[in-house]
Amino acid sequence: MPKAKIVKKRKRTTLGKDRRRKHKHWQVTVFYKDGERFARVYTDHVKALKFAERQRKSPVVRTARVIHIS
Repeated sequence: MPKAKIVKKRKRTTLGKDRRRKHKHWQVTVFYKDGERFARVYTDHVKALKFAERQRKSPVVRTARVIHIS
């Protein structure tokens, strides 16, 4: 008679302790004065900040926001 396998359940981890993640993601959302919205995702925080600053200089941009998404 074959023995039953005991399967261990994986523990859930918080995002900060997930060892699989190699880099973080930063989303830049640009809001235009006509109500349109555009978003782009970066893995480098500095590049995301520079893109947002560049977009803010445009007269058609109302605001640009950088958020950490993962």
